[in-house]
Amino acid sequence: MENQDISQTTNEKIFVEQKLAVESIRTFLNSKTSYDVLPVSYRLIVMDTALLVKKSLNVLLQNNIVSAPLWDSQTSKFAGLLTSSDFINVIQYYFSNPDKFELVDKLQLNGLKDIERIIGVEPLDTASIHPSRPLFEACLKMMGSRSRRIPLIDQDEETHREIVVSVLTQYRILKFVALNCRETNFLKRPIGELGIITENDVKRCQMTTPVIDAIQLLSSNGIASIPIVDDNGVLLNVYEAIDVLGLIKGGIYNDLSLSVGEALMRRSDDFEGVYTCTKNDKLSTIMDNIRKARVHRFIVVDDAGKLTGVLSLDDILRYILLGEK
Repeated sequence: MENQDISQTTNEKIFVEQKLAVESIRTFLNSKTSYDVLPVSYRLIVMDTALLVKKSLNVLLQNNIVSAPLWDSQTSKFAGLLTSSDFINVIQYYFSNPDKFELVDKLQLNGLKDIERIIGVEPLDTASIHPSRPLFEACLKMMGSRSRRIPLIDQDEETHREIVVSVLTQYRILKFVALNCRETNFLKRPIGELGIITENDVKRCQMTTPVIDAIQLLSSNGIASIPIVDDNGVLLNVYEAIDVLGLIKGGIYNDLSLSVGEALMRRSDDFEGVYTCTKNDKLSTIMDNIRKARVHRFIVVDDAGKLTGVLSLDDILRYILLGEK
Protein backbone atom coordinates (compact mmCIF):
# COMPACT_ATOMS: atom_id res chain seq x y z
CA MET A 1 0.00 0.00 0.00
CA GLU A 2 2.86 2.32 0.87
CA ASN A 3 4.58 1.64 -2.48
CA GLN A 4 1.29 2.35 -4.24
CA ASP A 5 0.99 5.71 -2.47
CA ILE A 6 4.58 6.60 -3.39
CA SER A 7 3.92 5.65 -7.03
CA GLN A 8 0.75 7.75 -7.08
CA THR A 9 2.59 10.72 -5.56
CA THR A 10 5.35 10.36 -8.16
CA ASN A 11 2.84 10.25 -11.02
CA GLU A 12 1.07 13.32 -9.68
CA LYS A 13 4.39 15.14 -9.47
CA ILE A 14 5.24 14.21 -13.07
CA PHE A 15 1.77 15.36 -14.19
CA VAL A 16 2.14 18.74 -12.49
CA GLU A 17 5.72 19.24 -13.67
CA GLN A 18 4.75 18.52 -17.28
CA LYS A 19 1.77 20.88 -17.09
CA LEU A 20 4.00 23.67 -15.77
CA ALA A 21 6.70 22.90 -18.34
CA VAL A 22 4.25 23.15 -21.25
CA GLU A 23 2.90 26.45 -19.91
CA SER A 24 6.46 27.75 -19.64
CA ILE A 25 7.22 26.73 -23.24
CA ARG A 26 4.09 28.57 -24.40
CA THR A 27 5.26 31.69 -22.57
CA PHE A 28 8.64 31.30 -24.26
CA LEU A 29 7.00 31.08 -27.71
CA ASN A 30 4.97 34.19 -26.98
CA SER A 31 8.12 36.08 -25.98
CA LYS A 32 9.95 35.31 -29.25
CA THR A 33 9.38 36.24 -32.88
CA SER A 34 10.04 34.28 -36.06
CA TYR A 35 13.19 36.34 -36.55
CA ASP A 36 14.60 34.70 -33.40
CA VAL A 37 14.30 31.25 -34.97
CA LEU A 38 16.14 32.13 -38.17
CA PRO A 39 19.86 31.29 -38.33
CA VAL A 40 22.40 34.10 -38.75
CA SER A 41 23.07 33.01 -42.30
CA TYR A 42 20.78 31.01 -44.56
CA ARG A 43 19.81 30.50 -48.18
CA LEU A 44 16.32 31.16 -49.50
CA ILE A 45 15.07 29.98 -52.89
CA VAL A 46 12.06 31.82 -54.32
CA MET A 47 10.56 30.80 -57.67
CA ASP A 48 8.73 32.94 -60.21
CA THR A 49 5.24 31.73 -61.09
CA ALA A 50 6.22 31.82 -64.78
CA LEU A 51 8.80 29.05 -64.22
CA LEU A 52 8.10 25.68 -65.81
CA VAL A 53 6.93 23.03 -63.35
CA LYS A 54 9.59 20.56 -64.52
CA LYS A 55 12.33 23.15 -63.91
CA SER A 56 10.98 23.94 -60.44
CA LEU A 57 11.15 20.22 -59.62
CA ASN A 58 14.83 20.14 -60.55
CA VAL A 59 15.48 23.22 -58.39
CA LEU A 60 13.90 21.53 -55.36
CA LEU A 61 15.81 18.29 -55.85
CA GLN A 62 19.15 19.95 -56.58
CA ASN A 63 18.88 21.97 -53.38
CA ASN A 64 17.45 19.11 -51.30
CA ILE A 65 14.33 21.06 -50.30
CA VAL A 66 10.65 20.10 -50.41
CA SER A 67 9.03 23.52 -50.65
CA ALA A 68 9.66 27.02 -51.95
CA PRO A 69 7.81 30.37 -51.88
CA LEU A 70 6.41 31.57 -55.21
CA TRP A 71 6.65 35.14 -56.49
CA ASP A 72 4.38 36.82 -59.01
CA SER A 73 6.64 39.25 -60.84
CA GLN A 74 3.67 40.97 -62.49
CA THR A 75 2.13 42.02 -59.17
CA SER A 76 5.39 41.95 -57.16
CA LYS A 77 3.67 39.87 -54.50
CA PHE A 78 4.05 36.57 -52.70
CA ALA A 79 1.95 34.04 -54.65
CA GLY A 80 1.87 30.99 -52.40
CA LEU A 81 4.00 28.09 -51.27
CA LEU A 82 5.01 25.31 -53.66
CA THR A 83 5.21 21.90 -51.94
CA SER A 84 5.47 18.22 -52.84
CA SER A 85 1.64 18.07 -52.68
CA ASP A 86 1.43 20.24 -55.79
CA PHE A 87 3.58 17.81 -57.78
CA ILE A 88 1.47 14.92 -56.52
CA ASN A 89 -1.59 16.76 -57.87
CA VAL A 90 0.11 17.08 -61.26
CA ILE A 91 0.83 13.34 -61.28
CA GLN A 92 -2.78 12.49 -60.47
CA TYR A 93 -4.06 14.81 -63.18
CA TYR A 94 -1.91 13.34 -65.94
CA PHE A 95 -2.49 9.79 -64.73
CA SER A 96 -6.24 10.38 -65.05
CA ASN A 97 -5.87 12.33 -68.33
CA PRO A 98 -3.16 10.53 -70.35
CA ASP A 99 -4.26 12.37 -73.52
CA LYS A 100 -2.98 15.61 -71.94
CA PHE A 101 0.42 14.18 -71.08
CA GLU A 102 2.27 16.02 -73.88
CA LEU A 103 1.40 19.30 -72.13
CA VAL A 104 3.36 18.48 -68.97
CA ASP A 105 6.62 19.89 -70.34
CA LYS A 106 4.91 23.23 -71.03
CA LEU A 107 3.11 23.55 -67.70
CA GLN A 108 4.08 26.65 -65.69
CA LEU A 109 3.71 27.10 -61.96
CA ASN A 110 0.92 29.62 -62.49
CA GLY A 111 -1.03 26.85 -64.23
CA LEU A 112 -1.15 24.65 -61.13
CA LYS A 113 -4.34 26.34 -59.93
CA ASP A 114 -6.18 25.12 -63.04
CA ILE A 115 -5.07 21.51 -62.54
CA GLU A 116 -5.92 21.61 -58.84
CA ARG A 117 -9.35 23.01 -59.59
CA ILE A 118 -10.04 20.26 -62.15
CA ILE A 119 -9.11 17.39 -59.81
CA GLY A 120 -10.94 19.03 -56.91
CA VAL A 121 -8.13 19.64 -54.42
CA GLU A 122 -7.14 22.70 -52.44
CA PRO A 123 -5.11 25.31 -54.35
CA LEU A 124 -1.62 26.56 -53.47
CA ASP A 125 -1.21 27.43 -49.81
CA THR A 126 -1.12 31.24 -49.53
CA ALA A 127 -1.04 31.62 -45.72
CA SER A 128 1.77 33.83 -44.41
CA ILE A 129 2.72 35.94 -41.39
CA HIS A 130 4.95 38.92 -40.61
CA PRO A 131 8.22 37.72 -39.03
CA SER A 132 7.98 40.21 -36.14
CA ARG A 133 4.73 38.68 -34.86
CA PRO A 134 4.98 36.43 -31.76
CA LEU A 135 6.25 32.95 -32.55
CA PHE A 136 3.23 31.46 -30.77
CA GLU A 137 0.96 33.23 -33.26
CA ALA A 138 3.04 31.96 -36.18
CA CYS A 139 2.72 28.41 -34.83
CA LEU A 140 -1.07 28.70 -34.61
CA LYS A 141 -1.28 30.02 -38.16
CA MET A 142 1.02 27.25 -39.35
CA MET A 143 -1.27 24.59 -37.89
CA GLY A 144 -4.13 25.99 -39.94
CA SER A 145 -2.18 25.80 -43.19
CA ARG A 146 -2.28 22.83 -45.55
CA SER A 147 1.51 22.68 -45.93
CA ARG A 148 2.29 22.68 -42.17
CA ARG A 149 4.80 25.48 -42.75
CA ILE A 150 4.42 29.24 -42.88
CA PRO A 151 6.18 31.76 -45.15
CA LEU A 152 7.44 34.92 -43.44
CA ILE A 153 6.51 38.02 -45.44
CA ASP A 154 7.87 41.46 -44.53
CA GLN A 155 7.46 44.79 -46.32
CA ASP A 156 10.08 47.14 -47.73
CA GLU A 157 9.95 50.41 -45.76
CA GLU A 158 10.55 52.59 -48.82
CA THR A 159 8.66 50.86 -51.63
CA HIS A 160 6.13 49.05 -49.40
CA ARG A 161 6.59 45.98 -51.58
CA GLU A 162 6.42 42.52 -50.05
CA ILE A 163 9.65 40.74 -49.18
CA VAL A 164 9.85 36.99 -48.70
CA VAL A 165 12.09 36.54 -45.64
CA SER A 166 12.02 32.79 -45.11
CA VAL A 167 9.76 29.80 -44.54
CA LEU A 168 9.20 28.56 -41.01
CA THR A 169 8.75 24.81 -40.52
CA GLN A 170 7.47 22.74 -37.60
CA TYR A 171 10.85 21.03 -37.34
CA ARG A 172 12.70 24.33 -37.06
CA ILE A 173 10.36 25.57 -34.32
CA LEU A 174 10.48 22.34 -32.29
CA LYS A 175 14.26 22.20 -32.58
CA PHE A 176 14.41 25.84 -31.42
CA VAL A 177 12.33 24.84 -28.37
CA ALA A 178 14.45 21.75 -27.73
CA LEU A 179 17.64 23.82 -27.83
CA ASN A 180 16.43 26.74 -25.73
CA CYS A 181 13.88 25.40 -23.25
CA ARG A 182 15.24 23.31 -20.39
CA GLU A 183 11.61 22.66 -19.49
CA THR A 184 11.53 19.92 -22.14
CA ASN A 185 13.42 17.79 -19.62
CA PHE A 186 10.26 17.73 -17.47
CA LEU A 187 8.03 16.28 -20.19
CA LYS A 188 8.15 12.85 -18.53
CA ARG A 189 4.64 11.52 -19.14
CA PRO A 190 4.41 8.62 -21.64
CA ILE A 191 3.15 9.91 -25.00
CA GLY A 192 0.47 7.21 -24.95
CA GLU A 193 -1.23 9.11 -22.10
CA LEU A 194 -1.39 12.41 -23.96
CA GLY A 195 -3.82 11.52 -26.73
CA ILE A 196 -1.48 12.92 -29.37
CA ILE A 197 -0.74 9.73 -31.35
CA THR A 198 -2.73 9.10 -34.52
CA GLU A 199 -3.87 5.51 -33.99
CA ASN A 200 -7.24 5.13 -35.70
CA ASP A 201 -7.29 4.32 -39.41
CA VAL A 202 -3.54 4.78 -39.90
CA LYS A 203 -2.91 4.61 -43.64
CA ARG A 204 -0.37 1.98 -44.63
CA CYS A 205 0.92 0.15 -47.67
CA GLN A 206 3.13 -2.79 -48.57
CA MET A 207 6.22 -3.18 -50.72
CA THR A 208 4.03 -4.60 -53.50
CA THR A 209 1.55 -1.68 -53.45
CA PRO A 210 1.53 0.22 -56.80
CA VAL A 211 3.09 3.67 -56.43
CA ILE A 212 0.01 5.40 -57.84
CA ASP A 213 -2.06 3.88 -55.00
CA ALA A 214 0.41 5.23 -52.44
CA ILE A 215 0.35 8.64 -54.14
CA GLN A 216 -3.45 8.72 -54.00
CA LEU A 217 -3.33 7.82 -50.29
CA LEU A 218 -0.94 10.72 -49.67
CA SER A 219 -3.13 13.15 -51.59
CA SER A 220 -6.60 12.11 -50.40
CA ASN A 221 -5.59 12.06 -46.73
CA GLY A 222 -3.39 15.17 -46.73
CA ILE A 223 -0.43 13.27 -45.27
CA ALA A 224 3.28 13.42 -46.05
CA SER A 225 4.19 9.77 -45.48
CA ILE A 226 2.79 6.24 -45.39
CA PRO A 227 4.27 3.46 -43.22
CA ILE A 228 5.19 0.32 -45.16
CA VAL A 229 4.41 -2.95 -43.38
CA ASP A 230 4.65 -6.68 -44.11
CA ASP A 231 1.76 -9.16 -44.03
CA ASN A 232 1.95 -9.28 -40.22
CA GLY A 233 1.84 -5.50 -39.78
CA VAL A 234 5.53 -5.23 -38.88
CA LEU A 235 7.03 -1.88 -39.90
CA LEU A 236 9.52 -2.15 -42.77
CA ASN A 237 9.98 1.38 -44.06
CA VAL A 238 8.15 4.60 -44.89
CA TYR A 239 7.10 5.99 -48.28
CA GLU A 240 7.27 9.79 -48.27
CA ALA A 241 6.02 12.60 -50.47
CA ILE A 242 9.64 13.53 -51.16
CA ASP A 243 10.10 10.07 -52.72
CA VAL A 244 7.52 11.06 -55.33
CA LEU A 245 9.66 14.02 -56.39
CA GLY A 246 12.69 11.80 -56.92
CA LEU A 247 10.57 9.39 -58.93
CA ILE A 248 9.20 11.93 -61.40
CA LYS A 249 12.59 13.59 -61.82
CA GLY A 250 13.27 10.94 -64.44
CA GLY A 251 10.02 11.77 -66.22
CA ILE A 252 8.02 8.82 -64.87
CA TYR A 253 4.70 10.66 -64.87
CA ASN A 254 2.82 7.99 -66.78
CA ASP A 255 4.51 4.77 -65.61
CA LEU A 256 3.33 4.55 -62.05
CA SER A 257 2.46 0.87 -62.00
CA LEU A 258 5.84 0.06 -60.45
CA SER A 259 5.67 -1.04 -56.82
CA VAL A 260 6.55 0.96 -53.73
CA GLY A 261 9.48 -1.42 -53.17
CA GLU A 262 10.81 -0.72 -56.67
CA ALA A 263 10.34 3.01 -56.15
CA LEU A 264 12.35 2.93 -52.91
CA MET A 265 15.32 1.57 -54.86
CA ARG A 266 15.49 4.99 -56.54
CA ARG A 267 15.52 6.78 -53.20
CA SER A 268 18.38 9.20 -52.54
CA ASP A 269 21.34 7.93 -50.51
CA ASP A 270 20.93 10.80 -48.04
CA PHE A 271 17.57 9.48 -46.79
CA GLU A 272 17.44 10.28 -43.09
CA GLY A 273 15.97 6.95 -42.03
CA VAL A 274 12.83 5.94 -40.15
CA TYR A 275 12.46 7.07 -36.53
CA THR A 276 10.31 4.90 -34.30
CA CYS A 277 9.00 5.12 -30.75
CA THR A 278 6.55 3.33 -28.47
CA LYS A 279 3.59 4.59 -26.47
CA ASN A 280 5.75 4.38 -23.36
CA ASP A 281 8.37 6.82 -24.63
CA LYS A 282 8.36 10.23 -23.02
CA LEU A 283 8.02 13.55 -24.81
CA SER A 284 11.36 14.60 -23.29
CA THR A 285 13.04 11.76 -25.24
CA ILE A 286 11.16 12.71 -28.41
CA MET A 287 12.29 16.35 -28.09
CA ASP A 288 15.86 15.21 -27.47
CA ASN A 289 15.76 13.26 -30.74
CA ILE A 290 14.46 16.35 -32.55
CA ARG A 291 17.32 18.36 -31.04
CA LYS A 292 19.92 15.86 -32.29
CA ALA A 293 18.57 14.82 -35.68
CA ARG A 294 16.42 16.05 -38.56
CA VAL A 295 13.26 14.14 -37.68
CA HIS A 296 9.94 14.76 -39.43
CA ARG A 297 7.78 12.12 -37.73
CA PHE A 298 7.92 9.14 -35.42
CA ILE A 299 6.31 5.84 -36.38
CA VAL A 300 4.82 4.25 -33.26
CA VAL A 301 5.37 0.49 -32.90
CA ASP A 302 4.75 -2.13 -30.22
CA ASP A 303 7.36 -4.43 -28.69
CA ALA A 304 7.10 -6.76 -31.69
CA GLY A 305 7.79 -3.93 -34.13
CA LYS A 306 4.20 -3.85 -35.40
CA LEU A 307 2.75 -0.52 -36.53
CA THR A 308 0.35 0.98 -33.98
CA GLY A 309 0.29 4.67 -34.92
CA VAL A 310 2.07 7.81 -36.10
CA LEU A 311 3.33 10.76 -34.07
CA SER A 312 3.84 13.76 -36.34
CA LEU A 313 5.58 17.05 -35.58
CA ASP A 314 2.14 18.62 -36.01
CA ASP A 315 0.82 16.41 -33.18
CA ILE A 316 3.69 17.49 -30.89
CA LEU A 317 3.38 21.18 -31.71
CA ARG A 318 -0.40 21.07 -31.31
CA TYR A 319 0.01 19.54 -27.83
CA ILE A 320 2.48 22.25 -26.79
CA LEU A 321 0.22 25.03 -28.08
CA LEU A 322 -3.22 23.72 -27.14
CA GLY A 323 -2.77 20.87 -24.66
CA GLU A 324 -4.15 17.33 -24.74
CA LYS A 325 -6.91 16.32 -27.15
